[in-house]
Amino acid sequence: MSLELSVLASGSTGNCSLVRTPSGLMLIDAGIGPRAAAKRMTGLGVSTADIKAICLTHLDVDHFNPTWINQIIAGRMTVYCPEDQAAELHSHARRVKRLDDLRPHIRLFNGDAFEPLPGVRCVTMRVAHDKQGSHAYRIDCGKERLAYATDLGHAPAPLINFFMGTTILAVESNYDPDMQLSSLRPQRLKHRIMGGAGHLSNAQAFELVQGVFNAAARDAATPLPSHVVLLHRSRQCNCPEIVTRVFSADARIHMRLTLSHPFERTDWLRPVERAALPGEQLRLF
Repeated sequence: MSLELSVLASGSTGNCSLVRTPSGLMLIDAGIGPRAAAKRMTGLGVSTADIKAICLTHLDVDHFNPTWINQIIAGRMTVYCPEDQAAELHSHARRVKRLDDLRPHIRLFNGDAFEPLPGVRCVTMRVAHDKQGSHAYRIDCGKERLAYATDLGHAPAPLINFFMGTTILAVESNYDPDMQLSSLRPQRLKHRIMGGAGHLSNAQAFELVQGVFNAAARDAATPLPSHVVLLHRSRQCNCPEIVTRVFSADARIHMRLTLSHPFERTDWLRPVERAALPGEQLRLF
């Protein structure tokens, strides 16, 4: 079995992705409740009872739904939480009077690598998002690598090296600047989103992904991602047509593109052999 990804939900109403590995099933974020997640998993051949670990990017309400607390305890899952946001997780558990029960299931990380499942290695990078920040993930399993980054205030150059060698690359493409500026949103919210510590625009996301492809193209030994998955698209200030148009500027990326949705899941995405464009590994767009 290969390393596989299914995005159950992605957007301001909730973010939750399944990762299937030879050692079992894990979640990246749990921003929709277990009942909603169970419905979205219909047809994937797995259930919430199969989940062994939850890896959190950060503790915003659309990335961790407290209704998972009872499920984590009952299902003996392990939840991996950024150390500087543990107080928020404890607060959620305290409200439902389950902190003592949840504590044994919590593992904190602070830039160090960890194994949520046997043979599955997670490396994290802290990225700018509001005051607390968020975390990008790189998940290694055998010869395969999955990268996942959402709620990025901006895309620092080290992210390109961090994402090198990925077989599945999932990154947020949140807003179109023109739609954002012309929206009826409060000016304060617009500044928060566009000010370098909120979310990535389509153009910023495209520049990041293209940087990964170009860096890989310089090294014939580094594979290009077989899937590029776009996350956290704004329903008010973005649309699939605009996103697709931006990313179609690079044929290598466009042929691998998957758009996630807030209310419907993707199918399992797994590493695949793709017919390359002529001279693809050498082309720098």
